[in-house]
Amino acid sequence: MKYRTLGKTGEQLSALGLGCMGMSFAYGPTDEKESLATLEKALDLGINFWDTADMYANGANEELISKILVPNRDKIFIATKFGFRFKDGIAGPSNATGTYFDGSPAWIKIAVEQSLKRLKIDTIDLYYAHRVDPNIPIEETVGAMAELVKEGKVRYLGLSEASPASIRKAHAVHPISALQSEYSLLTRDVEKEILQTVNELGISLVPYSPLARGLVTNTLNVNTLADDDFRRTLPRYQPENIENNNKLIIEFSAFAATKNCTPAQLALAWVLAQGENIIPIPGTKKRKYLEENVGAIDVNLTVADLTAIDELIKQYPVIGERDSEGAMKLVNH
Repeated sequence: MKYRTLGKTGEQLSALGLGCMGMSFAYGPTDEKESLATLEKALDLGINFWDTADMYANGANEELISKILVPNRDKIFIATKFGFRFKDGIAGPSNATGTYFDGSPAWIKIAVEQSLKRLKIDTIDLYYAHRVDPNIPIEETVGAMAELVKEGKVRYLGLSEASPASIRKAHAVHPISALQSEYSLLTRDVEKEILQTVNELGISLVPYSPLARGLVTNTLNVNTLADDDFRRTLPRYQPENIENNNKLIIEFSAFAATKNCTPAQLALAWVLAQGENIIPIPGTKKRKYLEENVGAIDVNLTVADLTAIDELIKQYPVIGERDSEGAMKLVNH
């Protein structure tokens, strides 16, 4: 494993982290035994940066992780997120009816205690606001998060899907160490202004869905996804878009073959090549995909390779928004 530094903290994190959401939520059937084995395998592979959130299966994902986290606390840098609420006192999934976002100081105090209890630890390494609350000044949200640092409940602070303006306002209140946003070959919104902002401020970018929710792997058949797999609802997977998008993936897979790697490895290598302050967190719930993903670390891309990949994407531009209309309303505030 290779390691990268988190922001200005000096913390050495595995160049590939592990997104744990799918082990409990959103991507069809779950298997606790295999998920725990995958977490154990991550340790064996040197993946020390694990990502979860209180909304993933209403806290069940944090509880699952705790089973491996607690006996290996000194080996794992754990990140979790707060903000999505389903009912009073309950963190809820962002795609559930009635869920809303709460970035208030009052909720932050409750949310952090619940996460600490579920994770069975005294301190969270990296605590993110899962979105920016459009109804509360970001300075108030981050001010309350900063209090958690003083209290020793949290070590470092992060934001997710925040606008450049919000990042700057937040960073002025307390150092922001990481920005988590969707970033992949097919989702490049952050390249407009956000990358420049985090680079300037010394903040790490933590891309989630760096495999475009599996689309770039060339292994996905939308028709065989489980009924409760939320990708069935995403614009890119709808019949009017998927045929076009698959053309790109077929060409991308052919290019991966010339590099003696899988499409997933090539896609992750591309993200890693975009900057040393970028630490992607591909999600998986199976050991075989975890091992495949780690192979991306050894894929070296030349300037010519990167140019060729960009040309491919221009030739077959992806069609369809990356998320639902409702979810997109909470992005880039």
